[in-house]
Amino acid sequence: MNPERIVAEFPAPEFRGAQERALRDVREAFEAGNDVVLVRAPTGSGKSLIARAIMGCARRVEDADPVDATGAYYTTPQVSQLDDVAEDDLLEDLKLIRGKSNYTCILPGEEDTPVDRAPCARERGYDCAVKHRCPYFSDRAIASSREFAAMTLAYFMRTAGSEVFRKRDVCVVDEAHGLAEWAEMYATIDLNEHTVPVWEDVRVPDVDGDPDGAVNFAEHLVRTCEGAKDELLGQDELTPEEAAKRDRLQELISELNWFVEDYEDPESATTWVVDADDQSVTVKPMDPERYLKHTVWDRANKHALLSATILNKEAFCRSVGLDPSNVALVDVEHTFPLEHRPLYDVTQGKMTYEERETTLPKLAETVVRVMARHPDEKGIVHAHSYDIAEKLAGRLEEFGVGERVRTHDSDTRDAELERWKASDDPEVFVAVKMEEALDLAYDLGRWQVLCKAPFLNTNDSRVAARLADGQWAWYYRTALRTVIQACGRVVRAPDDHGATYVADSSILDLFDRARTDMPPWFEDQVDAMTTPDLPEPDPAAALAESSGGVDQVEPTYAGESRSNTSTSGQHTASDDRDDGKRGSGSGSPVADVWDAE
Repeated sequence: MNPERIVAEFPAPEFRGAQERALRDVREAFEAGNDVVLVRAPTGSGKSLIARAIMGCARRVEDADPVDATGAYYTTPQVSQLDDVAEDDLLEDLKLIRGKSNYTCILPGEEDTPVDRAPCARERGYDCAVKHRCPYFSDRAIASSREFAAMTLAYFMRTAGSEVFRKRDVCVVDEAHGLAEWAEMYATIDLNEHTVPVWEDVRVPDVDGDPDGAVNFAEHLVRTCEGAKDELLGQDELTPEEAAKRDRLQELISELNWFVEDYEDPESATTWVVDADDQSVTVKPMDPERYLKHTVWDRANKHALLSATILNKEAFCRSVGLDPSNVALVDVEHTFPLEHRPLYDVTQGKMTYEERETTLPKLAETVVRVMARHPDEKGIVHAHSYDIAEKLAGRLEEFGVGERVRTHDSDTRDAELERWKASDDPEVFVAVKMEEALDLAYDLGRWQVLCKAPFLNTNDSRVAARLADGQWAWYYRTALRTVIQACGRVVRAPDDHGATYVADSSILDLFDRARTDMPPWFEDQVDAMTTPDLPEPDPAAALAESSGGVDQVEPTYAGESRSNTSTSGQHTASDDRDDGKRGSGSGSPVADVWDAE
């Protein structure tokens, strides 16, 4: 790697904000001998452009010996982020590759068949006459040979050990704040009748909380899967359904063998948690350092990890298996005026499971008042769970403002989001799991309401295990990270502006408890938080039947007061026991971003 090239490799014609300073800081961090640089860059910093400049420092083929790694990878867990890269003309030299299921076959009669179910995947010894023109294999060949390859984190992890995508000199991970959680999620093994094709051929033992028993069951299941796979491999031609079964069996065998190998390795730092009943077994890793080493750290000589919310360097490094002494943190200054991104305290109580029934009616009334303050502007309400979203939407309907409200479920999430964004009406979108990877620049979103502190589900065995171990700082830090991500949805540029209304008093408690982990620019935002003078809950005003409105660029308004105390009281683990009700369809991070190879 040659960090001296970083400024010259910046792809835009000119710098904006703090970009040039950030590149010089990154250069100095790599020149100081660090193998990994964390770049904490707030929304609107142009992280993708910074990423491309870092990639441009990778060793070039003409400067390398045959055994040297060259070129760079760009990867991100967010499919939407990869889509943005694909549409950016300044990043046209990043060659994208997606999973097979994202491409369709070009053979006559197979035009609607995904490549992973095409004749080449179904027939033994099939010799495709147009493989050189196959959209998937063509993109893969180009991406593997180009200096810069871009892919989702899921695809990147799947290709670990691949002869096609070998080790490179530099790897940049964008939106890297959740890398540990993504690794844990990706390495989790769900075993049930829907995920195991031979489920009816095995007896499910009682292994709840018993990793040793789960290992024995995994070994037995591997043998059963291998028998079923060999039977399919012995056939000359498979149906698309049989090809899918074969691929799932192979994937399952690999997952189970990895679990057994890692569990029995005395050098592995991974702790495995097992949840089971008579119908399913779920094997979850905690702190999968070894998994990340294989799938990420061994894939390049140098790494740059970019995010607005890598909140604590030491804690982050521990969670992903990095030595903090070999990692540098570069803070990028926030260049958006503070008055363009105001926080407002409109709390009416706690939205915990025990207190929600009392707080929700007052929260709904507050949303109506916020709607009346923004009669002609689109807004989003982050409901946190489908249970809250449904009840809140019902209350808004009772208030008589339902015609301005749009909702979604797990199956209609993406479609309703696109309809809302395309609408010229000042609709209010009651959304679930949209705190990240959502760009509501300018009039796409001028205000938002945070309905609930996004604490993790304490019924999750991994969360419970960490809290039993006293890892409360991690618990609060994870929730703070989501809040900070959410606050960036409606302010996307220095000349953009958008207001964030905090409706759950537990968020104020979170700010107090996690203050030492706040980036300086967000701490300034919290310190400047005020209590607004909202209009009365008038449905006519909320439906834009009045000509009122407020200039959101102004930092304070008549009657507002500084909010500097928390009335939320003590937050406990039981406060969030119902978070498991959150839908797991396209509204969850898994379904939204996982991209099969």
